[in-house]
Amino acid sequence: MLSIVNISKAYGEQELFSAVTCNIGARDRIAIIGPNGSGKTTLFEILAGNVTPDSGYISMRKDVTIGYAKQEISPFSQEKLIDNIIRSAASTAGLAHRIRIVQDALAEDNTGEDSSELLQELGDLQHKFEAAGGYTIEHDAEIILSGLGFTKLDFTRPLSEFSGGWLMRAALARLLMLNPDLLLLDEPTNHLDLESCIWFEEYLKSYQGAVLVTSHDRAFLNRVAAKIISIEKDEVIFYHGNYDDYMLARQKDIEIKEATAKTQEIKIKKEMRFIEKFRAKSTKASQVQSRLKQIEKIERVVLPRATKKIHFTFPEPAQGGDEVITLSHIRKAYNGNTVYRDLNLMLRRGDRAALVGPNGAGKTTLLKILAGVLPFESGGRKLGYNISTAYYAQYQLELLDPENSVLQELRGVSPDDPEQKLRGLLGAFLFIGDDVYKKVSVLSGGEKSRLAIAKLLVQPANYLLMDEPTNHLDINSREILNDALEAYHGTLCFITHDRTLIRQIANKIIEIKDGVPTIFQGNYDEYLTWKETALTMNQSEQNTQNKQPAKENSSREVARQRKTVEANLRNSYYRESSPLKIRITRIEDELSDLEPQFRNLENHFATPEFYRDTSEIAEATKKHRELKKTIDLLTEEYERLFIEAENKKLEFEKKLKNIDAEFAG
Repeated sequence: MLSIVNISKAYGEQELFSAVTCNIGARDRIAIIGPNGSGKTTLFEILAGNVTPDSGYISMRKDVTIGYAKQEISPFSQEKLIDNIIRSAASTAGLAHRIRIVQDALAEDNTGEDSSELLQELGDLQHKFEAAGGYTIEHDAEIILSGLGFTKLDFTRPLSEFSGGWLMRAALARLLMLNPDLLLLDEPTNHLDLESCIWFEEYLKSYQGAVLVTSHDRAFLNRVAAKIISIEKDEVIFYHGNYDDYMLARQKDIEIKEATAKTQEIKIKKEMRFIEKFRAKSTKASQVQSRLKQIEKIERVVLPRATKKIHFTFPEPAQGGDEVITLSHIRKAYNGNTVYRDLNLMLRRGDRAALVGPNGAGKTTLLKILAGVLPFESGGRKLGYNISTAYYAQYQLELLDPENSVLQELRGVSPDDPEQKLRGLLGAFLFIGDDVYKKVSVLSGGEKSRLAIAKLLVQPANYLLMDEPTNHLDINSREILNDALEAYHGTLCFITHDRTLIRQIANKIIEIKDGVPTIFQGNYDEYLTWKETALTMNQSEQNTQNKQPAKENSSREVARQRKTVEANLRNSYYRESSPLKIRITRIEDELSDLEPQFRNLENHFATPEFYRDTSEIAEATKKHRELKKTIDLLTEEYERLFIEAENKKLEFEKKLKNIDAEFAG
């Protein structure tokens, strides 16, 4: 369908890529990856015809249409959303316009000489319009808009009423309605919530054309892409498979190159020793020259730079109380629109809670209340004992002093730490060498985000809240953030649409829907399984209701009551079982540390050499006694808590069955 032939592009002395050649098939799903600034968007601009390559060319089949997601919608337009989206369907817009003209002409004079020709033309146009899907176009537009998170009430709202993020979704909807042969999607998921991301993935899987996409969302790339084009510093790599497949293959490639480079270096050193030894001897001159030429011909192996897992010890926050924060009967409204009526929520020490739910559900509002930066109409917010709070939001990038260097900005929050320690932290966040002397004013959005996060984590707060921390971050930077949050030992609550971050960090999911938080104690995949099970149950209930239309309203009310009772029971269970599970996990960690020490001592006692030093015997015996006592106490506590947790689980499951029986009757 389309061929990229030997294209190169540079800006000044910075070469983005050179001699790139590849073919794009009619149903290809290709991810373009690489760090920020590597040239991904430039490649899209070249394919869209907006930028000319320095060399090479693009060859495509006749009549191939290309849709580029870099579209803008006027934020001041009074046009209705649905009309704007329908108008973008190029295959039918011209036909619809011509049909209206012919209809107007017939209305003005339906007895003239040209009326028969006009009727014939109208029939032909209507046939073409139907074949192009014109009569289903409004339905198609509604499906796309609903999938991207718009409600039916939004369809007739003027564009001027939507925020920037929703206008970006509308631009994406326009592009999908255009239905081009090749979709160019530059970071399409940036403004989508999790539910819209999942819908969009399924839409792209069944899309009839080809798709080229850039994204920093690894889960999205894994589910959509079947080929990878990686723009790296010294080369462009092509790979068949998804992102994780590529990373595994890339790691193996790096290991092979490292081994090859090591072997090559040994060979070169060996040849150089011969040259240095016999350079001055005329009898060996020809051999020396021959070996010098051989060395010059060797194509040196260049090792690609890979992001390595950071190993930095962040300041240990002071230990606070077990109940970190409690919200009681919170009511919050904006301009008469109530977001929360009776909000009750508690976070405990060790929680790593991800707030999920559709855009507009109230996630950011809840996070701000938890952070103490947003007032509310009624209710109470209580911080636990010795709790210190740190809050990360996008506006913090604006608080960075543009005149400061990266190092000065970090020193501002950690003035007593030595420069070596600060540079170590900045190195962990990819500020290498002289990068620490860069002015904030010249940093990219991703670099500013990394710096703001580094400033946050260098302060020893034990309660951390983060609102979309992955915005502006490329994949490498997101990996660094994952590592940093794994190393953080405080309580964490965060919002993100990066499912990989949620999977790796969260141990609690709080779903916000219609102003009601539902707590799931577990990881993200377990939460999705629970959601899938709940969806299947709801569909089963709905099918039953459809078979009994006379009881539809009462059935819905019963189902609603059942969900409320079940949600209250589930939240109560998680509040009671959560501290038990946290303590059980901590005991397991302590025992896994103490038991090897105890076994090593006992093995030491079994060796004759041990008894030669009486002072060592006394000290080791004392330690052995203390370890045994501690292990016994922890084991006893573990068994007691485990039984208590199991009993609570059995009681919870029994109550669930009682609810089933009660509402079934």
